[in-house]
Amino acid sequence: MSQDEQFATLTYAVRPRVVAKYTGQVGLALGALTLPPLLVTLFQRNLGLAWHYGVVIGILALVCIPAARFRSPERIQTNEALVITALAFVLAPLLMTFPFMGSGLTFLDALFEAVSGVTTTGLSTVHDIQSMSPSFLFARAWMQWYGGLGIVVLSVALLSGHAIASRRLVDPEAASESLVSTTRTHARRVLVVYLLLTTMGIAALILFSSASPMDAITHALSAVSTGGFSTHRDSLAGFHDVRVTLITSALSLLGAISLPLYYWTRLRGWRHAAGDPELPALFIGIAAVTGVLFWSLSTTLPAGDAARNAVFLGISAQTTTGFSTLDVGTLGATAKLALILSMMVGGCLGSTAGGIKLLRLRIVLRFIGVSVRATGATAHAVVQPRLGDRPLSDEDLKRALLMVVLFAMVVTASWLVFLAAGQPPLDSLFEVVSATGTVGLSTGITSASLNPLLKWVLCFDMLAGRVEIIAMLVLLYPRTWFGRRVTTV
Repeated sequence: MSQDEQFATLTYAVRPRVVAKYTGQVGLALGALTLPPLLVTLFQRNLGLAWHYGVVIGILALVCIPAARFRSPERIQTNEALVITALAFVLAPLLMTFPFMGSGLTFLDALFEAVSGVTTTGLSTVHDIQSMSPSFLFARAWMQWYGGLGIVVLSVALLSGHAIASRRLVDPEAASESLVSTTRTHARRVLVVYLLLTTMGIAALILFSSASPMDAITHALSAVSTGGFSTHRDSLAGFHDVRVTLITSALSLLGAISLPLYYWTRLRGWRHAAGDPELPALFIGIAAVTGVLFWSLSTTLPAGDAARNAVFLGISAQTTTGFSTLDVGTLGATAKLALILSMMVGGCLGSTAGGIKLLRLRIVLRFIGVSVRATGATAHAVVQPRLGDRPLSDEDLKRALLMVVLFAMVVTASWLVFLAAGQPPLDSLFEVVSATGTVGLSTGITSASLNPLLKWVLCFDMLAGRVEIIAMLVLLYPRTWFGRRVTTV
């Protein structure tokens, strides 16, 4: 028996009823989350568009209520949890495409906006965004908000009643680096933190800047989720009020910090936050990219303007938010390369930020450092890599390297498609990294006139980046669906 055959005998395909049950629960949560855009549309007295949202809610209720009533399994397999996670982020934009088409977009552009929204990316094919209705602008920002926390986490926090199943859905691989590491209690704690940050952001923008209530709400939703959708075509540059940029950037930074860290810091004090291995790295990353941007911008802009734009753009890239204060397409090659590296790394694990994540990068670098030092050690010396006060295992390295390699593979494959289509090399790489890192900064390639194939590539990149690639691969893997199944539920 070959190794592949031996492996096949030890693996199981997903159970359709289990996937249907928890996808149904996620669908019910999505139906509830579609109510706010519906209410905003009704408030705007746009009954035609409101009908589109009503259809989505009706379909979800009709399909998901029976599925959610299936009997709870004793346990959820890892591949089942990953499939449910991936399906949540695939089905949400597919459903929301219908209301977005009601705002005048073509199917593909409506799908692109919905995917960009739920994945918290912020890339857009809509050029004259200020001509769109307030209900459309709110719906995009709202999708980013609930996509940032995760449809799965919300459904677990609000709907799921089975403790073991909840744990597996929120943490499919039982790893300490997940968004919420145990049960729905922790999911609710993170949800509380998320709500508090959002509420404070909306209040700050309304009270301390010239932003209108609608601008305040949409930008706070986009900033806390590190999404980056704006109500202005020129993003933050469209506001002639630096206070809007300051508050929005601060919210982006808060969203890029691990959400559970806020809860544990409140319980254990500021020393707990000071000992976090990612927090210093986040600020170092921002400082590094800001320095390169300032050096590049200072050749064409006054020192004050160069410093201001460098800081805001550096925060936007490292936190993977995607707001901009200038036209990224006008930047030089050095500045674009600095932004590409920053977008690839991203923010903290357990935050709403995208990218590879700082903790994974630190784990890989720590193992490299230990390996170099080990070359000078005695034959029997045991060098244990550590990150802070935590020992690192080979499993930690494997998980970190897997994400780095998969991220690089997706970016490379997508970049080659763009090059084959005749797009500029550096700008194409920038766009692909921005999509895979769920950032949203653009050199101008993303537009309504972009080749449809390239729009599909970017949609895949955004989805893969949001579910951290492995879940998308599991969803597309044939043996996930075909093969032996556990007979008991």
